[in-house]
Amino acid sequence: MKSSGLFRLGRDAEIRTIPSGEQVVELALAFNYGKKGQDGNRPSQWVKGGFWGERAAKVAPYLRKGDQVVVYLSDLHIETYEGKNGLGSSLVGRVDDVELVSGQKPQEQQAPRQAPVRQ
Repeated sequence: MKSSGLFRLGRDAEIRTIPSGEQVVELALAFNYGKKGQDGNRPSQWVKGGFWGERAAKVAPYLRKGDQVVVYLSDLHIETYEGKNGLGSSLVGRVDDVELVSGQKPQEQQAPRQAPVRQ
């Protein structure tokens, strides 16, 4: 399944190196849907996005928590997992491209965070 839309970044982009040496940029994406609740806010849906390839590493420094981005996703699916509170699920997709809608200028940015190496 393919989809695209306007998202907010829930945290700074994280670059992770997998055992093959390839890098993947992990994105926490959120969008609002439905009607406003009693608190005045609309519910949020979270999507875990994996962005692969040379372009991913180049744009990662520009992707910061709170930024609005247009994201093009493919292979959108639900993954289930066993968590502390029992069975859970996550909406997951492969990021094909990202367009920055709002954010900081590059000179204001810090280097992207490197995820800890997992053994």
